Amino acid sequence: QVQLVESGGGLVQPGGSLRLSCAASGSIFSIYAMGWYRQAPGKQRELVEAITSGGSTNYAESVKGRFTISSDNAKNTVYLQMNSLKLEDTAVYYCAGGGGPVPEYWGKGTLVTVSS
Repeated sequence: QVQLVESGGGLVQPGGSLRLSCAASGSIFSIYAMGWYRQAPGKQRELVEAITSGGSTNYAESVKGRFTISSDNAKNTVYLQMNSLKLEDTAVYYCAGGGGPVPEYWGKGTLVTVSS
């Protein structure tokens, strides 16, 4: 089993920045890919950005050029740097990971609110 704990959410003004962190523990040797997903009110959960153990990344077009995923293997932590935040980025952000492209493990989520 793998446990994922997110942190770093909060309230930010449009145009601002936040960095989310996801600390992994447990059987992390089994993880192939880690990613950030989000779910806005009334919408389906969607992939924001993901990274594989080899460093390949995949991201949603809506965050291209604004969000960056990275990992610190020594700390077993994945980050999501979010810049130029927009109102429509408001959502609960979830960290997820697994041994393949489909996540097996999920964190509880952290709320990001973009508001003036």
